[in-house]
Amino acid sequence: MTTEESIVQFRETYTAIRNEIGRVMVGQDAIVEGTLNAIFAGGHVLLEGVPGLGKTLLVRTLGDVLDLSFSRIQFTPDLMPADILGTNLVMELPSGHREFQFQKGPVFANLVLADEVNRATPKTQSAMLEAMQEKQVTAGGEVRPLPKPFFVLATQNPIDQEGTYPLPEAQLDRFFFKLVVGYPSAAELTEVINRTTEGVQEAPSRVLDGPGLMELQKLVRQVPIASHVKDYAVRLVLATHPKTATASPIANQYLRFGSSPRGAQVLILAAKVRALTQGRFNVSFDDIAVAVAPALRHRLIVNFEAEAEGVTTDHVVAQILKDVPRDAGVLV
Repeated sequence: MTTEESIVQFRETYTAIRNEIGRVMVGQDAIVEGTLNAIFAGGHVLLEGVPGLGKTLLVRTLGDVLDLSFSRIQFTPDLMPADILGTNLVMELPSGHREFQFQKGPVFANLVLADEVNRATPKTQSAMLEAMQEKQVTAGGEVRPLPKPFFVLATQNPIDQEGTYPLPEAQLDRFFFKLVVGYPSAAELTEVINRTTEGVQEAPSRVLDGPGLMELQKLVRQVPIASHVKDYAVRLVLATHPKTATASPIANQYLRFGSSPRGAQVLILAAKVRALTQGRFNVSFDDIAVAVAPALRHRLIVNFEAEAEGVTTDHVVAQILKDVPRDAGVLV
């Protein structure tokens, strides 16, 4: 298959998946596209929004459209790591003997919904770290690989903080994107009511399977990127590091810590996916700019001054986009 044919196939597959999700989801275009972008890049997604906006519905629909095994973990304060990873149980054999057998937990699925992930204790949250980063779990003294492909789509409620445990920065950094789910418009809300209170809702069709998805993920990494465009992504990340020569003024004023190197990796991969969805086999400045907010908003840590003045990481990211010129010569 030629490069042109591969690009056409990628775009057609992406469009088909997007259309099938649209048969179930109303609106939330940026959220759906951001989630698909992360999945095609092989990353995990954190969905933040108040209850009832369709976060869980989106994840379930993705599992149907992509023909992937799906599991849902409802995070609660009493959830234990073994409830996620699995545990050894004593099983009686037909011969009458007994032996330990490992019973896999719900994390052993292609698509894992970690619902209200900030309701579990840090001990349980940390059980997801190895799974998300290494695509494997250590249980019963053995390292067990997770099925491929593997994605974690986690949700959290930003307004209900009683009885919750905010995710530590180390775990937040493992999410490819953090997407903020907003309220629907009047027209979208009307369509939601029509679909859910009248008649029977149609089920989405399956468009792609696991092996096919992994082939498209390989194509994403083959997309070339010019040195000056890559340099733009690097300068954006460096501008988030306060008290350095490359820091943006707003970073010096409002940030305690800037983005990790993962932020730059995410910008590049997300831009490559967007280029393919646009029918291009090269990355533009716009591809980088579109990915900045979801890629960096959860990788920046604001200081006390920002908290006192109500300045969010989204405000900081938006200003950095204005401060950093697109083409300023290559750094390296």
